Amino acid sequence: MQKEESIDHHLRATWQAVSKMYNEEAAKHNSTMAMAFVLLNIDYENGSPSTSLGPQMGMEATSLSRILKSMEDKGVIYRKKNPEDGRGVLIKLTDYGKEKRAFAKQVVLRFNEVVKANLTQEQLEGFFDVTRVITNLISENAIFRSDRIKNNGEISVRKSG
Repeated sequence: MQKEESIDHHLRATWQAVSKMYNEEAAKHNSTMAMAFVLLNIDYENGSPSTSLGPQMGMEATSLSRILKSMEDKGVIYRKKNPEDGRGVLIKLTDYGKEKRAFAKQVVLRFNEVVKANLTQEQLEGFFDVTRVITNLISENAIFRSDRIKNNGEISVRKSG
């Protein structure tokens, strides 16, 4: 199989291009894509428990801690004791953080707007269908499960419907 025919090659290459684009845009504002992602996932009004942010974004605790520290140093977030859980901490946006969040949101909306303008509704729905199937196969551990491989080497996978 040529790499151009490989699904994972296209996923990886596309994500690398998107990531590079977002990081270049964020760098113009002394930020990173990861910081913008965190900003977009913090509850605007009430803040978010630090323990829920990592799982919500699929980020490891050590990576998140490093990013939060940097964000705190830049003055976009602050930490406050969680009034509902004395052991926990809420991550809250500063006014500056709210400005940065609004900018990050505009960047994401612009990306979606331009991509949608260059696709038909059918293409967009097909893209979402494909990504949904891939995500489901992975979450069901269906890719490498031996019980999915028949004696003749064919792979048996249930179609999502």
